[in-house]
Amino acid sequence: MKRKASVSHDEAIIRRLRQNPEFAAEYLKAAVEDTDEPCVLLIALRHVVQARGITKIAKAAGVERESLYRALSANGNPRLSTLYAVAKAVGLKLTVKAA
Repeated sequence: MKRKASVSHDEAIIRRLRQNPEFAAEYLKAAVEDTDEPCVLLIALRHVVQARGITKIAKAAGVERESLYRALSANGNPRLSTLYAVAKAVGLKLTVKAA
C-alpha cells in the first residue's frame, strides 16, 4: 500500500486559498491584526498571490513579476502602493478601523 506524501503547511494553505476566496479575506484580516509580527501580513499576502498566480497578479497590479517576488520575499519591504495594488488585484481592499 502506497502512503500519501505529506504536504507542507505553505502548500496546504495555498490550496485552501485557491479553493475558497472568502478564506483568503479572513486569512489576510487575521494577518493584519497580528500587530506583534508585521511580517505575518507579508507571508499571508505572498500565499494569497501564489494561490492566484503570481504572474497574473503582477500584471493586474501593474508590477513587474520579479519586483513582486522581491517585495513579498522573506526580506521584502513592499511600498504601501504595492500592497494596495496587489490587494486590489486579488479582489480585496485594505481598510483600517479603530482599535
